[in-house]
Amino acid sequence: MNIRRARYTVESAWEDWSSSRTPQAREWLVVNYSSLVKFVAGRLGAGLPKNVDTADLVSAGIFGLMDAIEKYVPVHGAKFETYAVPRIRGAILDSLRALDWVPRSVRTKARSVQTAITQLEHTMGRAPNDEEIAEELQITVEELQKWLADVAVGTVGPLDHLVADRAPSGVGQQIGPADTAMEEQAMRAHMREEIKNLPERERTVLVLYYDENLTLVEIGEILGVTESRVSQIHSKAVLQLRSRLAAAEY
Repeated sequence: MNIRRARYTVESAWEDWSSSRTPQAREWLVVNYSSLVKFVAGRLGAGLPKNVDTADLVSAGIFGLMDAIEKYVPVHGAKFETYAVPRIRGAILDSLRALDWVPRSVRTKARSVQTAITQLEHTMGRAPNDEEIAEELQITVEELQKWLADVAVGTVGPLDHLVADRAPSGVGQQIGPADTAMEEQAMRAHMREEIKNLPERERTVLVLYYDENLTLVEIGEILGVTESRVSQIHSKAVLQLRSRLAAAEY
C-alpha cells in the first residue's frame, strides 16, 4: 500500500479516486490534505478553554475532509481547498456543539448583550457603541468588555457556515430541497449586506477573519490592538449580526 501511495500525484490520485473509488487513492488524498484540517482546527481552537483538546478537533475535521473528498467533483473546476475548508469547519463546529462546553452564564451574557443591541438599534437607528450598550445593561464599559471576552469563547466560528462557505453552488455538493437552498442563499446575502452596514472596526475584523483567514493575533497587529480586544470586537459584531438576522426573521 505504501508503494502504491508513493506513486500518486495530486492529479493521478484524483483521477484514480474519481474513476475507480480506489481506497488507496482516498487514503493518499486524506494524508495529502491533512494540513488543511490542522490549519482549520488550530484556527478554531485558538482561545478555547484548555479542556477542549485540539487533537479532538483535528479528529472531527478529518471526517469533514473525508466527506469533502467523497463529494467533490474535480471536473467542475473549483479548487478542492475552497470546497473542503467549509466542510472541515462544519465538522469541527458540529463536534464542539455536541460537547456543549459553553457555560450557561456565558450564554446568558450573550443573550443580554444581543437584546441590548436590538433595543438600541431600534431606538437609535444605528449600531450602538460600547458606552451605550453598557449603559443599557447598567454595567460599566470595563464590565461589558469582560462580558464580550467571555462570550468570545462561545462565538467561535458562528458565521463560518454562512459567511465563509463560498464554494460555488452545485460543485460536488448534495443539494437539499430547493426552498431550503433558496432560504439559505437569501440569509447569506442578507448577512453580507448587514456586514457592510456594521461600524468600520467590526466590519474589518469580520472581513479579515472570515474572508482573509487571518488569526486574531494577525488582525490585532493590523489594527494596533491586542488579541483580546480583537476577540471582543468579533463577539460584538457577531451579536449585532444575530440581532439583525433575528429582526429580519431568519
